[in-house]
Amino acid sequence: MLIKLWATIRKEMLLLLRDRVGLSILFVMPMVLIFVMTLIQDSAFKTMNEKGIPIVFVNNDRDSLGIQIEAGLRNNPLCDFSDRIDGKPATAELAMKAVGEGKFLVGIIIPAKATAAIRKNVSQLVSETLNGEDSALQKLNQLQDSVEITIMIDPVAKKSFLTSVTSNLHEFISEVKTKIMFQTFAEQIQDVIPDKKNAPKNTYAKSQIIKYKEVYASKSEDKIVPNAVQHNVPAWTIFAMFFIAIPLSGSILKEKNEGSVFRLNTMPTPYMLLVTGKVFVYVLVCLIQFMLMLSVGKIFLPMLGLPELVLGNSLLGIFVLTLATAFAATGYGVMVGTLATTEHQAAIMGSLSILLLSALGGIWVPSYVMPELMRNISAWSPLNWSLEGFYKLFLRGGHIQDILLDAFKLMLFFFATMSISYIANLKKRTV
Repeated sequence: MLIKLWATIRKEMLLLLRDRVGLSILFVMPMVLIFVMTLIQDSAFKTMNEKGIPIVFVNNDRDSLGIQIEAGLRNNPLCDFSDRIDGKPATAELAMKAVGEGKFLVGIIIPAKATAAIRKNVSQLVSETLNGEDSALQKLNQLQDSVEITIMIDPVAKKSFLTSVTSNLHEFISEVKTKIMFQTFAEQIQDVIPDKKNAPKNTYAKSQIIKYKEVYASKSEDKIVPNAVQHNVPAWTIFAMFFIAIPLSGSILKEKNEGSVFRLNTMPTPYMLLVTGKVFVYVLVCLIQFMLMLSVGKIFLPMLGLPELVLGNSLLGIFVLTLATAFAATGYGVMVGTLATTEHQAAIMGSLSILLLSALGGIWVPSYVMPELMRNISAWSPLNWSLEGFYKLFLRGGHIQDILLDAFKLMLFFFATMSISYIANLKKRTV
């Protein structure tokens, strides 16, 4: 009994040691996965304390308020400050377009003559204060907001993240505003009431001279409000579509192990023609997956009290991008099944590599909270191309022309994986 047990253990060990690729997948790829996820999640936890939030600033004031806010943002480690877009001075129109395209997470526009409006309101408040505190308070409640600072927001950014960012911006701008009001008030009241004991109370500090307008940089006329449904449905749909690589690669390996491939190769039929049948079937499966995931967002999630998924302005764009994603996922599955030599190897290679691509592609952690190095790597993930395309459609109100480049890159990825599969199969047959 013990001899048979030892023989079985020895056999399994020999099989495993001979599978060098499988060993590398078992040990190297989990290490890479831990490395990548630690980098990404550590950055996500520390984003609020590190430089990296891309902010574009438009200063139309050119006076104390705009200058002090600009100086504060430049020196704030929270911000990756910029007042230029593609080498040109930032304007409100260019900033709105840049934020809508995802080049910046936040855009801030200081209106023209903002400082002058603050000083005018303070001067009016001074004159009212001299008529008595009650009169000043009554006039204070009647003052109209005269300065509107616009904070533009990339719809892709999650609400909880932006709440922290915008609250910090509100607090900082309010401090600058209050400082200017105090200075103006002190300068004007000093000439009238040199006796500090008789100076009026600072009731103006609560005035609403500045108000904030937060807008989402979307091309849609009906602004799409970002929520968890708009983010998670496309993200995890893409993840599910690419996970089809596991059963697809398993199917290819099963045919090899059963000898079906050998019998098919004896037929006067090109290899790519045999694979094309698999591609079409699994692309259809991906499309069905996508429809089911959309039904969850449109029907089932609202039943639980969550927002309904908003599909945006272009159903054609959704179809084109979904089709391109399905082909990319299927091509990847064919490549894994062709390169792998055992079903076990294909399962590990497919699952771990998809986990890596999804982590890098922004499926688990948004790419905008990654460090710069990881953001640059993320741009090469096919899952990121698909996710960015769906964000443009579902969150930024884009149309089909906005996602054509993403769809084109996904189709290039499909043709690249199929070419690798063809070459790899050709080499295996000639060995």
